[in-house]
Amino acid sequence: MSMKNPVARPLAVALTLALAQMAAQAQTAAPADGLNLDRVIVTGTAVAKSKMDQSVSVSTIDADSIVKSGATSAAEVLRSVPGLRSESSGGEGNANITARGVPISAGGSRYVSIHEDGLPVLLIGDAAFSTPDMFTRVDFFTDSLDAIRGGSAGTLGTNSPAAIVNFLSKTGKQAGGAVAFSRGLDHEQNRLDFAYGGTLAQGLTFQLGGFNRVGEGTRNTNINVENGGQFRASLTKTFKDGYIRATFKNLDDKTPTYLPVPVSLSGNTIKPIAGVDPRTAFFINSNFPSDIARDKNGNLVDVNPRDGLAVKSNAFGLEAQFKLADGLTVTNKFRRAENSGRFFGVFPAGGTQAAIDNGYRGTVPVFAAHTFNTSLDDFGNTLNDLKLQKSIKLDAQSNLTLTGGLFTGRQADGATWRFNRYNIELKGDGARLIDNLGKVTTSSVGPNFWGPCCYFTYHYDVAVTAPYAAATWDNGPWSVDASLRRDEFKTTGTRNEGTAAGWDPAQRTVVNNTRDVTSHSVGVNYRMTKDTALFARTSSGSSLQAPDRGIGLLGKTDQVELGVKNRSGNLSSFITLFSAKTREDAGFEATTQTFRGNNFDAMGVEAELGWRAGAISVTGGGTFTDAEITSGDNKGKTPRRQAKFVYQFTPAYQFGSGEVGASIVGTAKAFAQDDNQVVLPAYTVVNLFASYDIRENLTLSLGVNNAFNKIGYTEAEGQNALYVARSINGRSARATLKYSF
Repeated sequence: MSMKNPVARPLAVALTLALAQMAAQAQTAAPADGLNLDRVIVTGTAVAKSKMDQSVSVSTIDADSIVKSGATSAAEVLRSVPGLRSESSGGEGNANITARGVPISAGGSRYVSIHEDGLPVLLIGDAAFSTPDMFTRVDFFTDSLDAIRGGSAGTLGTNSPAAIVNFLSKTGKQAGGAVAFSRGLDHEQNRLDFAYGGTLAQGLTFQLGGFNRVGEGTRNTNINVENGGQFRASLTKTFKDGYIRATFKNLDDKTPTYLPVPVSLSGNTIKPIAGVDPRTAFFINSNFPSDIARDKNGNLVDVNPRDGLAVKSNAFGLEAQFKLADGLTVTNKFRRAENSGRFFGVFPAGGTQAAIDNGYRGTVPVFAAHTFNTSLDDFGNTLNDLKLQKSIKLDAQSNLTLTGGLFTGRQADGATWRFNRYNIELKGDGARLIDNLGKVTTSSVGPNFWGPCCYFTYHYDVAVTAPYAAATWDNGPWSVDASLRRDEFKTTGTRNEGTAAGWDPAQRTVVNNTRDVTSHSVGVNYRMTKDTALFARTSSGSSLQAPDRGIGLLGKTDQVELGVKNRSGNLSSFITLFSAKTREDAGFEATTQTFRGNNFDAMGVEAELGWRAGAISVTGGGTFTDAEITSGDNKGKTPRRQAKFVYQFTPAYQFGSGEVGASIVGTAKAFAQDDNQVVLPAYTVVNLFASYDIRENLTLSLGVNNAFNKIGYTEAEGQNALYVARSINGRSARATLKYSF
């Protein structure tokens, strides 16, 4: 495969023809705006302006669209954003997320930063077993999200060259609230959501919201593995020339962790094993009572496997903005978050052969399994972003906006790993623990199979100081901007290896590392007409890998974009050509026991469309990516799990007091690994939704996820007969009764 120019010529021709047609159209009536192109964007940009006037590729999703998407987690919401790749098959967290051909190197979201209200949830996105989406929940407190791909994301944020995803909260500006109860129709799941906001006094607004849930989840088990919830609040005081806002968040939630399951290979094709359905298999139940681990102090602890992905977050924030004299505005955002928890999941080492190799002599079909038992001791952070902005009127047509800021942050990366090994009955529902003689057991201690890899404790601290600057020149239909950022990282901490007796002082290592990187971006936007705009941009940005994957390691990506935004009649469109070149240091990946690092080139086109005619609407888009590994043993091959084409669209029909529709997400085939041997087949998932207003303010809705019960593999790995793969969940249905007030 050659990257010299495989798609540029036909895409350029198509773009030229589209632009010519748009420029020739005379708009006699106001066109539809299905993509909200007039919405003002502040995420990842220096100046707050509408999408139509920004020289970046950005999507917005409102709260109603989030509900229609059928998303059951924050990461699943991102499947609706063109250009983003969100492998959200692991449950409520630990998803792999990237954008536009930038690789998923070792899990998590190394090049994508997930924000809440303008500050990162976690400063670093790819810490093993602790990713930003794990500490992010979407509920009635969520107002919308902005997703900026490439562009100035890397200069207006730390560790975010591929994208910034910003979940925005309600502030009480719109008075009212809602309460809703949801119940699983084919699985045991109960959830209560609520929100309420309004005005306390003149210029003083409040917002409350959150959820609580309990149940078994969508996969088969006989115990409650969902248990917990979230509460959030904000208080905003508005002044003549600004505002002050205080925020609070308490998250205490336990959800199941869905990891790969044993499968077989037929040539290069993945095949399910009899009795183990990849869509529903789950090995944690009442037959798995406990797992013995050690804490960071070396003490033995008895861990409950049903806790799964257990996360706690207590966060307090302050945000203020004031307009001073002579066009000067100062904005400051601060947040302190205490984040901790535990990651527990069963990871298969393969089929029965793995158990036999470890001395298994029984006759009960089993597979060798390892417990990913990781205590998330400390992932707290303290973040502050101070920004000054000066607007200078040059003449009647032009304006210059100068922006200067300083971002400072501290992120803890502290965890304790203790992976035990068990034989587990080879069945996806009601599996039992089996010892090496083939007997059922309730043993809570398994041998430390993984050795030095996965029996240790560490506590690192990453501090960053990042000054940044931007200049934006607006002159009639033209807008030109440039931005620069300097991230100075300092990593300190310790790591200790374990023995049967605890931590070995002789194996303790101390870290003291610094690394500096510079990011830059230049863009131009031209407003051809009221309803058509062109933009172009070139950017270079870097991201620091989590220290548990390697101290001071970086990934760097250079990007070029060319795009067009248009409203014409009932159709709105946002089309972007892109090119991305990524160079990265090799970081550690636990599941494959390898250090991964390569160079990658990618180019392609993403399209986002919105169409409405009367009661019918369609929103969606697609991304074509031609990506190639350009270094190492797999040079010339396609990066793992990178499909040529992914798409998503949501058709809906409104009738009287009701609405019906579907959220459809699909992907072409991809390769499981960089060697391009095993294939992850193409699949399409259809999520159905329907709602009906029983009476004023009372709505009954129904959602069916994966309505056609498709298997959709998102990742796979292993050797020969020892192969595992992870699929999306099978079909599930849920009903919700919502009262608005």
